[in-house]
Amino acid sequence: MSERADGPRPMQRRGPRPLLLHLALASLRSSGFDASSPGLKPESPNWNAMLAALQGNAASADGLLRVIKPPDSALIAGIAAYRRHPWRRELADPPVIWAEGGSRILDYGTTTDAPVVLFVPSLVNRAYVLDLAPGHSMMRWLADHGIRPLLLDWGWPGPVERRFSLTDYIAGRLERALVATHGLGGPFVLAGYCMGGNLALAAATRRGDLLRGLALLATPWDFHAGDPERAKLLAGLLPALEPMMGLGAALPIDALQMLFSLLDPQGVAAKYRGFAGLDPTSERAALFVALEDWLNDGVPLAAPVARECLAGWYGANQPMRGAWRVAGAVVDPVVIDMPCFIAAPVRDRIVPPEAARPLATLIPGAVLLEPAAGHIGMAAGGAAERVLWRPLRDWVLVLGT
Repeated sequence: MSERADGPRPMQRRGPRPLLLHLALASLRSSGFDASSPGLKPESPNWNAMLAALQGNAASADGLLRVIKPPDSALIAGIAAYRRHPWRRELADPPVIWAEGGSRILDYGTTTDAPVVLFVPSLVNRAYVLDLAPGHSMMRWLADHGIRPLLLDWGWPGPVERRFSLTDYIAGRLERALVATHGLGGPFVLAGYCMGGNLALAAATRRGDLLRGLALLATPWDFHAGDPERAKLLAGLLPALEPMMGLGAALPIDALQMLFSLLDPQGVAAKYRGFAGLDPTSERAALFVALEDWLNDGVPLAAPVARECLAGWYGANQPMRGAWRVAGAVVDPVVIDMPCFIAAPVRDRIVPPEAARPLATLIPGAVLLEPAAGHIGMAAGGAAERVLWRPLRDWVLVLGT
């Protein structure tokens, strides 16, 4: 997408964000400490150092960083290689067909008589992961293969959006986007990716009359599946995050990156060590840089939504327990009365497959696809066309017959 005024992007690469935290996690690994352990709690000796690393307080974190024995030269080399890599994203935006506040719908369609699919991404990452780069754009591939894909870009949250709750996003802005999309010619398919799937599902329970089908891609539902202690750890961070949210009415980007890091504490360091050994001129290196640029180009999350997600989803597991409400009504997948496509990638560390699979049981007649890919690789990786884009396209086309 072209440069936008909604939130300045870095003049130079700053990732992986927050850098000091990732160095701290690497140092803890070298000292034998497991950062993913439930033992990492506010009363633990490493807690203040972890928060100092998040806040960029080098003086307070200095003692933690001194335990790197020996220096992680492969990690440092990988970070340096990433920062100096020449790749830059240059794809231009398609036409905007609807806008409200900081949000807009981008129309990637090349023909107006193809089946319409509106994609809803997460609130905490830029929408262009679905239009990442030439050869790695789900939107452009679908447009070339019989679909009219639309992308809801939530945009940078301004003063109005920073007061939004999940109800405001779903029963307000998303529903108005659905009505606008329906005006293109009737019922369409709504597709949600990651957290966007939760928003899409909730909207589908409210406005199923506008929809032909629902696709949920790597959408978490059972937040305690696999590792309930990890989910509770994230929820337990909320009191420590409140001062940050008080400053800007939103959870900052680096704080969000910290939460993702705690889902896979050594993942960032491991992939940068691997990147250090890649040929920088290779397609694989360019894709790595493209994905990392996207990951580091985050979006703040409105404070009310952050509280709902951390306390309600991760802490109390409200969706799976039938206790998550939007505009006062329980969001119940059982009431979905339309064809549904569910993708639960088997190598997903952000949304483990066991967290997404329950939707295939709860939604009557849902089709379950389990791609041999990870959370992001399924959407934009080298095998994405084979493991997700083509099966999703085929499913949509069958609905239109």
